Amino acid sequence: MSDSPEQDYDPGDVAVIGISAKAPGAGTKEQFWDNLVHGRESVTFLSKDEIRVDETLINNPSYVRACGVLDGYDAFDPSVFGISDRMAAAMTPENRLFVESAWEALEDGGYDPDRVTGEVGIYGANNPQTAALYSSPPDRVSVGPEAIEHGLAWSPDTMTSNALYYMGLTGEAVTVTTACAGFHYAVHLACQSLLLGQTDMAIAGGAMVRLPHPRGHLWEEGRILSKDGHCRPFDANGTGSALSSGVVTLLLKPLAEAVAARDHVYAVVKGSAINNNGVSAVAYGLAQPERLSACIANAMQVGGVGPDTVSLYEANGLGLPMTDELEVHAANMAFGKQTGTCSIGGVKGNVGHGGVVAGGFGALKAAMGLYHKKLVPTINLTEPNEDIDFPSTPFVPQRELADWEPAAGIRRAGITAIGGGGYNAHLVLEEPPTLAERAPEAVDRPRLATLSALDDEALARQRARLRDWLEARPELRLDDVCFSLNVGRKVLGRRWAAVVRSRAELIEALSADAPRGRTVATGAAPQVDVASLPRNDEGIVPSGQDGPALFDLGAAWVNGQRVDFDSLHQGEASHRVSLPTYPFRPRRFWRTDW
Repeated sequence: MSDSPEQDYDPGDVAVIGISAKAPGAGTKEQFWDNLVHGRESVTFLSKDEIRVDETLINNPSYVRACGVLDGYDAFDPSVFGISDRMAAAMTPENRLFVESAWEALEDGGYDPDRVTGEVGIYGANNPQTAALYSSPPDRVSVGPEAIEHGLAWSPDTMTSNALYYMGLTGEAVTVTTACAGFHYAVHLACQSLLLGQTDMAIAGGAMVRLPHPRGHLWEEGRILSKDGHCRPFDANGTGSALSSGVVTLLLKPLAEAVAARDHVYAVVKGSAINNNGVSAVAYGLAQPERLSACIANAMQVGGVGPDTVSLYEANGLGLPMTDELEVHAANMAFGKQTGTCSIGGVKGNVGHGGVVAGGFGALKAAMGLYHKKLVPTINLTEPNEDIDFPSTPFVPQRELADWEPAAGIRRAGITAIGGGGYNAHLVLEEPPTLAERAPEAVDRPRLATLSALDDEALARQRARLRDWLEARPELRLDDVCFSLNVGRKVLGRRWAAVVRSRAELIEALSADAPRGRTVATGAAPQVDVASLPRNDEGIVPSGQDGPALFDLGAAWVNGQRVDFDSLHQGEASHRVSLPTYPFRPRRFWRTDW
């Protein structure tokens, strides 16, 4: 990402500046990426006692006890959002997952919802069936407060408006139901709104919890669910996919504005397109090659992207020979005749079929690959399907971890999602812009770092997580870390602050046995003469940039005073960086009756 003010950016480019994800085998996007890098399969093979379905079904010889299990699918931390336990229990698991994920995406991008200015649009996909399976409300004759509360908590329609409301934001709230293309449709609509100027930032994603959970599936010849629970994209022996659950959300902003705000950019959305098959010769619900091809080509055209510059095609990849062949045929028509090669992959081999969030898993894989400049293997691919004539296409199955070194000189990925009912969607992502050379960080300059939480236990976990994060990422600059903490986190009641001159000092201060002197914390912060400190309409401002002035500022903040952190960082060139998000303390909430 360049700091150069004269650099021009394509006005149609949208930056991905924050990401949150939970998937089978991964509670964070970092764990998800690590699983992909190491070729791990996160589908769980269950015992009969772990499955909550009819006993007759479990004993059916065609019942496959495999599932992409989502840890914590039934748990939630309502306290951060000011949600009552009664409301939390009434909310569907997808509603709960989505609001937490939206919060994490905003924090990962370095934005405090209380200090966000402008409109924030929220666009999300969920599965309407989940609400009915979770708990059907009675046919009420009243529309009083209790009935309204239950309706808002339970309804699939209000998933995005709940996130907007409970984070204290204003903007658009659009919940889409476009089957397994839902994530892509949400991103497409978010990008359109941003480019039309209807919103200033957008959160887009999808949430899926298959109920009952965990569960297996019934294998049927020629259908999309796997005979043995394994998904084998592009493999001759593929029999489909296992079912899985998860949530992925992205924080989006026009690229030029993200660069101006010194945001952390994972990837750039160059183009997106959606269409539907309508009536066709292909069975309803299956990919129609000509329509899917048109969708893929349209996304590249919208982004001004030549197919010869796209070096990763992340397929829908059901792992069923017929559907995989149709998809590769469609992609080949869209890419046309070209001499270059393009890696092709399918993430369903790792995590199974996530329904409305399936495209989110593929987009997350591509975005993290662009960010880390790596191509990860498509697992369970041992015998390529000969009916897919790969040699006559530009596509080469990615079977090993590799450095991403594109012949075109720029890294780009296309990600396809296909939904039952004829829904097609395609995203084109590009690597983040290259950083201009930055001036070295000032040596031995004091900096103020702050953390806050609802209680002391959460604050201690925040300190531990940040310490571990910094120890694992020596490339992070102290000025960027302090800037991101001070302006990018919601201010809560229990607070901690430290004045430090280096990363090593910050890591030491975050440790449980940190020495007094430069560290101030709730219950131990020295009292300061608040009346003597300068202030403006936004709160106390620093009286200087030296250690004592910053210590007074930190002590005042820890003791409950409002501080204008923007004034503290005014004139700096610090960047927002990804740091650990709030340590939610989820509790189980489940309800089967009203």
